[in-house]
Amino acid sequence: MHTSSAIRKIFEGVASRCEMHHMFNRHRGAPAVADSDAGDLFAGEWFEIAECDYDYMLDILPPLFMRGDMFALSEYMTGSVTSVFFALSIDGRTRWFHGYCDLSDRGSPDRMKAAIIDRETRPVGAMTREERLEHIWSSTHDDYRGYAGERWPAAIRGKRTILVYGDGRGTVLKLLDDLSDDEVSAKLPVQLRHLPQPVAA
Repeated sequence: MHTSSAIRKIFEGVASRCEMHHMFNRHRGAPAVADSDAGDLFAGEWFEIAECDYDYMLDILPPLFMRGDMFALSEYMTGSVTSVFFALSIDGRTRWFHGYCDLSDRGSPDRMKAAIIDRETRPVGAMTREERLEHIWSSTHDDYRGYAGERWPAAIRGKRTILVYGDGRGTVLKLLDDLSDDEVSAKLPVQLRHLPQPVAA
């Protein structure tokens, strides 16, 4: 089963409002969501949004809390995980972000803020393999992605699956994590295919 509470970027570029709402529901169909145990799926995810969508979300409901550069929605996604929105100065300009933070840990919004700033101040545009896979998952229509069910071996049930083109066999369902580099490249938008991998420190 796919579970991760690490802070991670799930979409490259500034999400449109439609893409933002799609990513709010990117785990629809996950077994953990059906079991009401999806906190680890959401907590730590973040992506960039436009200023107008930051303002739009601020006006929806009174915030749970608000301080200088962030506010949290008063409606929780699951358990103690909720949306936190950030307005951050990065390289001399303000940019806006959405992230899911587990507020049972009071330090989670500040850690996410620090992680976003660290990630977005890299001197050269780059994407890790994990970021490429998350972008593919975020941008793929629900009809072409899913979760390994009863037809899969028990050890991998619940893991994310995605349709790819097979060699002369039409489409083939594969585990997202098992995509080859060529399959990852084919599923990315053209402008993202040749971004370098970040250099290890």
